[in-house]
Amino acid sequence: MKVILTERVKTLGNVGEIVNVSQGYARNYLLPNRFAVLADESNTKQLNHQQKVLAKKMEEQKATAVASAKKVEGITLEFVRRVAGSGKLFGTVSNLEIAKELEAQGVEVEKRMIVVANPIKAIGNFDVTAKLFEGVEANFKVNVTLDPAQAEEMKKKQEDADRKKAAAAEAAALAKENGETEEATSEVKELTEEEKLKEEANKILRS
Repeated sequence: MKVILTERVKTLGNVGEIVNVSQGYARNYLLPNRFAVLADESNTKQLNHQQKVLAKKMEEQKATAVASAKKVEGITLEFVRRVAGSGKLFGTVSNLEIAKELEAQGVEVEKRMIVVANPIKAIGNFDVTAKLFEGVEANFKVNVTLDPAQAEEMKKKQEDADRKKAAAAEAAALAKENGETEEATSEVKELTEEEKLKEEANKILRS
């Protein structure tokens, strides 16, 4: 069912917007509370006569959106996450989390207004846009960093791996001198396979 909003409805839209909602939501909530009227021909004509009232409400809401945009524009939100062995995050930094972080900084932005070009599933910087009102947008960044505790764990594992690799190389060199080349080569190969499992962690630490 299509309705015309006569008030701003959170998660739905702004004054004057025509939105599609369920019949139950419209008849049990929007229409009785005068938050909307049916978007039929008669109401559309009636709405045209209320343009001055609606225009005033829209200007007030636009002014609020512009003020919010000034607070959001250019800021960087910080998120700390743990990663899997593949380097991907455990889960995604969601629009809801971004909205909550903005709220913590004193700016209320609904999650439906937040636009992320690609899902945030890795460590790094990401461009995000908040579409606050028609013609009013704010661009900001989300910076995802590796959990310090996990970074320390990965660093220790890499150091251990480096020590084992150095020891294996030294053992191989010694074995070669003593004519035990085949056995030493086997040992080096085994350790090298172990190193491959930690290669991704090493990449993350050095990025």
